[in-house]
Amino acid sequence: MKQQKYELIAKEHEAENPKLKNAVIAFLIGGLIGMLGEGLIELLCNIFHMSRNNAGTIMIVIMIFIASLSTALGFFDKLVTKFKCGLLIPITGFAHSMTSAALDYKREGPIYGIGSNIFKLAGSVILYGIVAAWFFGMIRYLLGGRI
Repeated sequence: MKQQKYELIAKEHEAENPKLKNAVIAFLIGGLIGMLGEGLIELLCNIFHMSRNNAGTIMIVIMIFIASLSTALGFFDKLVTKFKCGLLIPITGFAHSMTSAALDYKREGPIYGIGSNIFKLAGSVILYGIVAAWFFGMIRYLLGGRI
């Protein structure tokens, strides 16, 4: 009886989670980041006469730098609470996870602190990204695709 009453009270005080609104916000912000990235590529191609491939690489470095800097300055987390996964899914979220882990453990030193903890969140992304790439590469190879 106590467990049922507790669950009822907990359900009454549970924060509202507007899933559709969050999904729309994440979609729009993620799209905005994609547009910003594409705009940077076009800017680099037209002003500095770079190839799209090189401009894409420079754009990724710029986006990582902006995300890492905003994490270090302390306002990336505030933006994430407003814009949800739209900021976390692109490369900016990957940079944020590594920078925040490095900042959290910097007091423990460069080896036992930063070095051993920087990939706490990013490590699983790297691992499963590599596994998925291998898996889909093998499927493509077996179906007669070129590598």
